[in-house]
Amino acid sequence: MQSIPPCPKCGMENTYPDGASYVCADCAHEWPIAAAVKAEPEDEGAARVVKDAHGTVLADGDAVILIKDLRLKGSSQTIKGGTKVRNIRLVDGDHELDCKVDGVGMMLKACFVKKAG
Repeated sequence: MQSIPPCPKCGMENTYPDGASYVCADCAHEWPIAAAVKAEPEDEGAARVVKDAHGTVLADGDAVILIKDLRLKGSSQTIKGGTKVRNIRLVDGDHELDCKVDGVGMMLKACFVKKAG
């Protein structure tokens, strides 16, 4: 028996097949069954490409500038737009950048930064 994959959008396992697609009962996301069977990546050693809000490729050690005010999750603090963040590190996951802002370690999404020039 083939197991039904979890939802790629919300990660919940409450999914079911419906015709030629899977449906998530939690977030109502639908995706084709054929997409659930992915081929292996051609090049396992390929470097991951992370781009900033303007499409510039970022690398480990770059400096970036926040393009908007960001509220810290679980806190009442806000990081102001225009704040420069030095020595970023690229990581896997939905938050691509690992960095320190004012001595506090945090993870940022690349869509909220631009490369400092």
